[in-house]
Amino acid sequence: MLDHDSYPDSYLRGILSRTKSIAIVGASDDPQRPSYEVMQCLIERGYSVSAVNPKLAGQTLLGAPVYGALADVPGAVDMADVFRNNAAIPGVIEEVLALPRRPATLWMQIGVRVDEAARKAEAAGIEVIMDRCPKIEILRLFGRSL
Repeated sequence: MLDHDSYPDSYLRGILSRTKSIAIVGASDDPQRPSYEVMQCLIERGYSVSAVNPKLAGQTLLGAPVYGALADVPGAVDMADVFRNNAAIPGVIEEVLALPRRPATLWMQIGVRVDEAARKAEAAGIEVIMDRCPKIEILRLFGRSL
């Protein structure tokens, strides 16, 4: 298992460079929420983004479609960026593992870390990042370019 206390910059850079499509799990339509801000940044950086929020399913958010569950997102996504609390992570892992085409990366936002769930995802071949924000890492590692 990867050391989740410290990720090498090259590891994060590799994930963010090869990722093209991202599902934001727990996306919010409130511009004050971190998920909204991160989603906006990812779209501006050229990622193909889908939002996952059962309360907003069928709507669009920042021009992207909103789905009720990861399983509803058409096609495969490269990364699931999770804006849910620690208690919800085991269920998210089960949802990811049930997908016919799993994302290569499961990214959990700042403050979210569930080592047991990470081990389960990694055992299934999924890269896991915990307690980090892709927006922060993109700006830190790539600045204005990607």
